[in-house]
Amino acid sequence: MQNNKDKYKALCTKEPSIPLFSQHWWLDATAGEGNWDVALVEENGEVVASMPYTIRKAWGFTIISQPILTQTLGPWMRPSDAKYSRQLGLQKKRIQALFEQLPSFDHFQQNWHSSIKNWLPVYWLGYTQTTRYTYVIPDISDPGSVLANFDSSYRNKIKKAEKLLQIKTGLSIEKFFEINTLTFSRQDLKIPYSLDFLKTHDSSLEEKGQRKIFYAEDSEGKIHSALYLTWDAQSAYVHMVGEDPALRNSGAGIALIWHAIQYASGVLQVKEFDFEGSMLESVEPVRRDCGGIQKPYFSIRKTPSRLLKTAFFLRELRRGV
Repeated sequence: MQNNKDKYKALCTKEPSIPLFSQHWWLDATAGEGNWDVALVEENGEVVASMPYTIRKAWGFTIISQPILTQTLGPWMRPSDAKYSRQLGLQKKRIQALFEQLPSFDHFQQNWHSSIKNWLPVYWLGYTQTTRYTYVIPDISDPGSVLANFDSSYRNKIKKAEKLLQIKTGLSIEKFFEINTLTFSRQDLKIPYSLDFLKTHDSSLEEKGQRKIFYAEDSEGKIHSALYLTWDAQSAYVHMVGEDPALRNSGAGIALIWHAIQYASGVLQVKEFDFEGSMLESVEPVRRDCGGIQKPYFSIRKTPSRLLKTAFFLRELRRGV
């Protein structure tokens, strides 16, 4: 008899509407095969709703969350053409059934995919929600129109970069990690993942044929910027970027975005281009000046542990001082 994970793996292989970040092989690579599980709702022998989640212990607390480099997780529900009122009823029934299967936890946090518009079923279960944003170009079928929506200064940067640099592919994951680390160092931040983690993640994506690394190199062989692109059946995602702080004025980063959009449109033929955020004030202007449109998604939380709830409150209080 199949367990939930086996059923879910079978579902992922045949259901194209399951997002990239919820794929079973993505979770194997980013969380580890033994560190995630999935809740399922079945009707008439068919899976109609699913919700993968990761579970870990930290300081004696049980935490349900999502892996690093995973933009969203949360429920997936089989598309329905029922009347609106009927759809809402099904969503309530199925989402609550998923959450009833979760093991006991001290803290829960997941970012839901933007296709899930209704978080009311978990509000009734005592969860809270914060609205977050990604930036998306919703239709990249005509790259010329997409470029026309770039800010004029960005179009000029692309022209400048195209004179100075070559856009290439085939960068090793080790070299990408070096450049990616520079982006964090420039902001006085520690990179939140190791090279070993990234190699495992990258190997999984490469095996599935769902990633490509673009980089911009000058005539002296200096790499100015790199962009790690991933995709599923619906979208291409700017998954990671890296930039040499000493070479930022070349326009390489914007040129790579433009090149990735053309690749996603012409080669991958996906519908939309997702920047995977950002909520960072310093990054947000780049997304909208490249023609990105705000797309909200829900961050769902619940903290039954009074001790953890107090700790989170004190942390936020300190940040506000």
